Amino acid sequence: MRQFISALAVIIAGNPLFAEVAQINWTDLIDQGVQSYEDPFRDLSYEQIDGLRQVVKLQSELEGENPPADAAETLAEVKKSLSDEGVDADWLISQRWVIADRRKLAREAGNPAKDGAIIKLGGFVIPAPAAEDGTPMGYLVPERGMCSHVPPPPPNQMVRLRLTNGWNATKMHEPIVVTGQIQIQQTKERMMVVDGVVSMNATFSMDVSDVQTFDQPAVRRSFTAEHSGSKNERAAGLPNKLRRNGHSQTEKR
Repeated sequence: MRQFISALAVIIAGNPLFAEVAQINWTDLIDQGVQSYEDPFRDLSYEQIDGLRQVVKLQSELEGENPPADAAETLAEVKKSLSDEGVDADWLISQRWVIADRRKLAREAGNPAKDGAIIKLGGFVIPAPAAEDGTPMGYLVPERGMCSHVPPPPPNQMVRLRLTNGWNATKMHEPIVVTGQIQIQQTKERMMVVDGVVSMNATFSMDVSDVQTFDQPAVRRSFTAEHSGSKNERAAGLPNKLRRNGHSQTEKR
């Protein structure tokens, strides 16, 4: 009997359904270890950025056939103007791909501490085409309007949802709270959102075991009034509001 109980404890401990659920915010998904880096382009003015573009264009023309007669003179003038403002055009241009790679990593890298964790996260759902096996799918984003009226969030601020609990996303940007196992699993998908095709690039995937929704107008109005602050405040406040009103889709069935 003791051996049976020990074996059962091991099975339960390894089952996501019995694991401790951690309430997280969207910032918890970001790999903070790659967010800090020197970006020499960050403090440049629009005019200085435009000057660098001119340098790249003029250098390309000079390397090609039949460059404009005044290209070399114009290039020297633009470089001198930038140099007078403390901008080393040649060095900055040599760094542009290095910085581009660092920016890309900062936008895409997920927090390894959350990989495989059982979490609860609030946000706004975007319906997506079903998986090949017919499982309903969706995407969770931190702010209403993302991917339609405003651009998509960075990949590490988007979660691809596999709705294995039986709930199906049918309303665009419906506020929900999902519970399930989240994994760092980068996916890319192009799909129709509202009135155009959007590239949905997500760092995270989640097998959803529970969905909480607002299905009463009074609750929805309360949510709008109480969570009009930052995206993280909205997301963090969803679970408690839903719990108080008993709007857990899984629990209702």
